[in-house]
Amino acid sequence: MAKRLIWTPEARWWLREIHEYISRDKPDAADKVVRGIFDKAHLLLEFPEMGHLHNPRRYPGVRILLYGNYRIAYLSREDIYVLGVFHAALDLKRHLRLKEPGA
Repeated sequence: MAKRLIWTPEARWWLREIHEYISRDKPDAADKVVRGIFDKAHLLLEFPEMGHLHNPRRYPGVRILLYGNYRIAYLSREDIYVLGVFHAALDLKRHLRLKEPGA
């Protein structure tokens, strides 16, 4: 069992962007979507390998957990690092820049 779920600054930024975009038309829906993403990510504390490996040769250890139309990219080590939250329409190669957590 992992000790902590750590949201990287990039992941927090993406979550704010998602909320801001949805809230332009539907503020209540924005809250619901972000809460759902947050709750889904917290399942990783109990099941850190529940997501599928994403391109293991290019991004070793990076997993993707799905929530509706969103992909939660994370890295499971001693702690779990949420690297980003991306809409399914986005190309992850353009948005996922992997740095070793804490570096």
